[in-house]
Amino acid sequence: MRVAAVRTVLPEHRYDQHQITEAVARWAGADRELLERFHAATQVTGRNLALPIGEYEKLGDFTTANDAYIDTALDLGERALREALDAAATEPSQVDYLVFCSSTGVATPSLDAKLAQRAGLREDVKRVPVFGLGCAGGAAGLSRLYDYLRAWPDQVAVLVCVELCSLTAQREDRSMANLVAGGLFGDGAAAVVAVGARREDDAGLPNDAGGPRIVATRSRLYPGTERLMGWEVGAHGLRIVLAADLVDHVEATLAGDVTAFLGDHGLSPGEVSSWVCHPGGPKVIEKIGDGLGIGADELEVTWDSLRRLGNLSSVSVLNVLQETIRRRRRSEGEPGLLMALGPGFSAELVLLSW
Repeated sequence: MRVAAVRTVLPEHRYDQHQITEAVARWAGADRELLERFHAATQVTGRNLALPIGEYEKLGDFTTANDAYIDTALDLGERALREALDAAATEPSQVDYLVFCSSTGVATPSLDAKLAQRAGLREDVKRVPVFGLGCAGGAAGLSRLYDYLRAWPDQVAVLVCVELCSLTAQREDRSMANLVAGGLFGDGAAAVVAVGARREDDAGLPNDAGGPRIVATRSRLYPGTERLMGWEVGAHGLRIVLAADLVDHVEATLAGDVTAFLGDHGLSPGEVSSWVCHPGGPKVIEKIGDGLGIGADELEVTWDSLRRLGNLSSVSVLNVLQETIRRRRRSEGEPGLLMALGPGFSAELVLLSW
């Protein structure tokens, strides 16, 4: 499978971090000095939000917030999908398979049904809506495209991820997890167009598409760690669960799992030329670098995504992939690794070949 194109789109409402800090302090009635310290620690400089910042105080219940999610997610998802299809010189009618990942709102029919119709996909397109993978959704979605295109190598598959984290904000929740989340997570959408091995030669892809091939994937689920990350779902909507010792688990497990995965394919971390890592937060990125011996320059794109956009949940790793494709030219066959962590607690690893 080859990645033909990746495109990220963002809501138009852009705010500096200090503007968001001021708003959260007002909504939550939180100590301003404490909140500034939490938000500064994220190293995020600004974020794009689904709504104008003054509108969030009007979101009185989960229904109102979820209605805003549906409307905005459809718009952003359609934009991302159309831009990715254009970049891959692919018509909507050529798409055979659609995976849609989102964990920040709910809808039935699932949003991919409406998205497929709005974007002009065929009536017989195969659809797989996925909820609950959180930050791991972008990497897991790529893995599911790979699985499908191995079976159908003459077809085209697309992944759309949309996350509107700001619409899950809990104004009455003064827990550390919610206050940190208010300074870390942002909103956006991303789409990937991928083609199977037999389709690639006939796809007519632009010479500058430059996407890698996916050659292997691995999923890792850690039993007994559900408490580390997720949602508490109730009348209040989606309240974040984010354990303080999550970073300790990353430090204890991830490097060994990555090394074992690479070893099964005759590689070591030192032989990987590009690291496409989900920007979960400063401490997580640091632990990934320390555990695998990755220099700061090799994680530059991950750090840059975090600082410019915040953590976009499932969208972030696809944004890092897009920027890696855009910035760095690789020699044929150079190995890369894409990775993301999410609820479960879980890890998703994707071996790339440039």
